[in-house]
Amino acid sequence: MVRSKPPRLASLAPLLQKFSQSRVVVVGDFVADEYVYGETERISREAPVLIVRFERSELAPGGAGNAAQNLAALGVDVRAVGLVGHDALGSRLLGVLRAGAVDVKGVQRVRGRATEAKTRILAGGRSTRRQQMLRVDRTPEPVPPAVERRLIADLLRAARGATAVLASDYGSGVLSPRVVEALRGLRRRGIPVCVDSRYALNAFSGLTMLKPNEPELEAATGIRASTPEGLARAARSLLRRLGCETLLVTRGHNGMSLFARGRRPVHLDAHGDKEAVDVTGAGDTVAATYAASLASGADAVDAMQLANVAASIVVQKAGTATVNRDEIRRELLGP
Repeated sequence: MVRSKPPRLASLAPLLQKFSQSRVVVVGDFVADEYVYGETERISREAPVLIVRFERSELAPGGAGNAAQNLAALGVDVRAVGLVGHDALGSRLLGVLRAGAVDVKGVQRVRGRATEAKTRILAGGRSTRRQQMLRVDRTPEPVPPAVERRLIADLLRAARGATAVLASDYGSGVLSPRVVEALRGLRRRGIPVCVDSRYALNAFSGLTMLKPNEPELEAATGIRASTPEGLARAARSLLRRLGCETLLVTRGHNGMSLFARGRRPVHLDAHGDKEAVDVTGAGDTVAATYAASLASGADAVDAMQLANVAASIVVQKAGTATVNRDEIRRELLGP
């Protein structure tokens, strides 16, 4: 595979200043990533399990929430559209998003539908590092028709004046066929619509950009993408079938590849030479940075380059994290 020579990184820095002039709508599955920390003291008498003495808990936005937080950290005007439950976790999640400068007026609180959550129990002995012992997932009920209708209305309202839309699909049913059709309508109005879908790439035809990783691309096409030839064949197949403009394939330590109709593919090595510390949420950072770049007038290749740099920064941070403009600027301009 021939690697593309990236542009001088410093030439991309002026794009960062335009982020604050852009507005991006994030629609999709908002997830509460809850972390519960404790100390393991002894074995329970009731069952052969460890007893964990609670110490503290933290909550971070996951899924579409993490994408929205990343956009806000980049200085973008962010409007969130989605659903949370009328419960304590939903309140906490909205509070964290508001504190991160995300406009959450388009996020409905739905009675009888739990906030989607992933609760991780991290514990260890005294003076030892806390490690994940267990994860408990809360999966929400299907979206009622009346809630879906309001969701679409909220999406169209939030998109007035938007310079891009990012759809973040984690398989919880928010991005239904009718919502996707509304996204196509926004695309026809000239608004770029970027999609990050974990399980249902084939549902998102007629939009601007899709961002699968290699396993997601393979699942969507049935074509092995582990070789350069397989990657190109799978990407071209998906581009033709879905009619999107570009396909950004993230490839872990192998970097990322951009495929566009009528253009030669662009392949970039992963930026930098540091080993990743934690890849949690890195895909959200890539999708958010790419969408922010398009919203600010960048072309697909420049957007890819900035997303590649942002990814190299976020994987150096533990847990669900964000990247801000200053961090990217320092990486672009160098010491």
